[in-house]
Amino acid sequence: MPQETIHPLRESPHSASNRLARLAWSIVSILLFRPSPRPFHRWRNLLLRMFGASLHSSARIYPSARVWAPWNLTMEEGACISDHVDVYCVAPIFVGAWATVSQYSYLCAASHDFEDPAHPLTAAPIEIGPRCWIAADVFIGPGVTVGEGTVVGARSAVFRDLPPWVIAVGTPAKPVGERRMRNEKTEKRENENINP
Repeated sequence: MPQETIHPLRESPHSASNRLARLAWSIVSILLFRPSPRPFHRWRNLLLRMFGASLHSSARIYPSARVWAPWNLTMEEGACISDHVDVYCVAPIFVGAWATVSQYSYLCAASHDFEDPAHPLTAAPIEIGPRCWIAADVFIGPGVTVGEGTVVGARSAVFRDLPPWVIAVGTPAKPVGERRMRNEKTEKRENENINP
């Protein structure tokens, strides 16, 4: 006896107003955001704010980055989203002060419930703490918090929370050491020891 095929629901889980806002944003993004010169961070911030993003005036987002729903994006002082980063903010995405998300990374705040035959969309927020560095081509999944000061190595994939002030690498990303910050006094002492 052949198995019954169950097709996923065809209807969008998003409201009409959400779809309309995303359509308007995609037009603005194509015509005004993406063609803007690299140094025009304030211009891009203005466009994102017009669609509900919460951005500090010193936040930087580069023109080749893709933002799915600006109203779900928050960036604090000095936060940076680099070239070709995909910000799939179906749920809120927060980038803390002086955190950097490097090129080709993917911040994915949505997935699908694979145990449900209808395969419905699920969403959960992402939080990247202050002073984090998300290196090139990193995937961060829904519901993940990256603790303050943590470095995630290039091409890693983060599916679970990472503690603060660690260096994490791999797929799935796991802490491999502590992140220690040098200050000017420490650096000066180290240089004096090397060059007496």
